Amino acid sequence: MGISDWIKKVASAQVKQAIIVRTDLELGKGKLAGQVAHASVAGYRKVLSHFPDVARKWEEEGEKKVVLKISGEKAMLTLFEQAKDAGIPASLIHDAGLTQITPGTATCFSMGPWKEEEIDKLTSELKLL
Repeated sequence: MGISDWIKKVASAQVKQAIIVRTDLELGKGKLAGQVAHASVAGYRKVLSHFPDVARKWEEEGEKKVVLKISGEKAMLTLFEQAKDAGIPASLIHDAGLTQITPGTATCFSMGPWKEEEIDKLTSELKLL
């Protein structure tokens, strides 16, 4: 299967985005919302740049996304690497450290927008935030 066939296969599937957030940081609600927004936009931009057909499909389907919780940095970074290894576009977010946490702290990451089935394989054990 060539790359264009593979992209068509992904674009024909249900598409969603998952944002995985560390709960050990105990971020305030506003800070948490900001970090999730950064992750969502970064993930979308990455997919739009490299896989515009997938981005368009996600837009057409209503931009489905879920926000999931993960216990700590090690677990989050492990899942981030698993997503990349599976070929799922992933964007890691580091905080600027201007308000609540140390500069450079990895707070969350986005998976996709990408094929829902592939995201679910990696996130099925995680709970909604």
